[in-house]
Amino acid sequence: MDNLNTLRAFVFAAEARSFTVAAQKLGMSSSAVGKAIARLEDRLAVRLLHRSTRSVAVTPEGELLLVRCHRILHEVDAAEAELSQSRAAPQGKLRVSLPLVGMLMMPVLTAFMRAWPDVQLDLDFTDRMVEVVEEGFDVVIRTGQAEDSRLMIRTLGAFGYGLVASPAYLAAHGRPGAINDLARHRCLHHRYPTTGRLEAWPLDRPVNLPVTAVASAIEPLVAMAKADQGIACLPVFAVREHLKRGSLVAILDGAASGKVEFKAVWPSSRNLSPKVRAFVEFVAAHLAMELAGA
Repeated sequence: MDNLNTLRAFVFAAEARSFTVAAQKLGMSSSAVGKAIARLEDRLAVRLLHRSTRSVAVTPEGELLLVRCHRILHEVDAAEAELSQSRAAPQGKLRVSLPLVGMLMMPVLTAFMRAWPDVQLDLDFTDRMVEVVEEGFDVVIRTGQAEDSRLMIRTLGAFGYGLVASPAYLAAHGRPGAINDLARHRCLHHRYPTTGRLEAWPLDRPVNLPVTAVASAIEPLVAMAKADQGIACLPVFAVREHLKRGSLVAILDGAASGKVEFKAVWPSSRNLSPKVRAFVEFVAAHLAMELAGA
């Protein structure tokens, strides 16, 4: 009998206070259970069970081992279940909440759909902080921190910000040479839709920025900047292609500092479903490339 089965025999006998009941659960004879536990006691050099003609009683040392055995066997059972699930093909509906950055997420999502056609994506694009467990989401992708102990978290990638404007705007209004010059320019701002607050530009020093226009999503700010309406501070991934084409140009390189991380969060579970595992692994591998412009 291997060590795990010996531990199971001990647990069953200790809990039932009977070798006979333990033997029935294991499909063994009572004498085999008794001999296995005796060998375990010999190996540990300690008495685990008191035997009598009528019953079995657990010794104090046996109680200590019983607690440890519960943990060990629970972990083994969980690992077997997890490995069994990992062999199953990802399939079924997957409910995902994502931020309002379709230009970044959609290439990754469509690539996932091609890779895993049996998973049906149910996508909720919003910048509000959803309740992952209460609202029944399988996975949520967000920036910022998740403080819920019921959630698992994985960092997917990071992005920085840049200041941009159109060539025509800079020709008409001049190119700022320092951060303080922004106070004399038309500035386009992002507003958090959930709080109504303006997102602060991550500048090295505070500046009282004019508010020329406000939008609760990134795409309108990109469009306004391309239409010569002012300077915007935007995620680099949102303006990379426009910078390559020349419809926007970068200004004050390095003035916008810091990095923001995208994170995937999902309900904590010992047995992670194949569809959640496949989605998180796929997005983690591909989103970083999208953020890097690879």
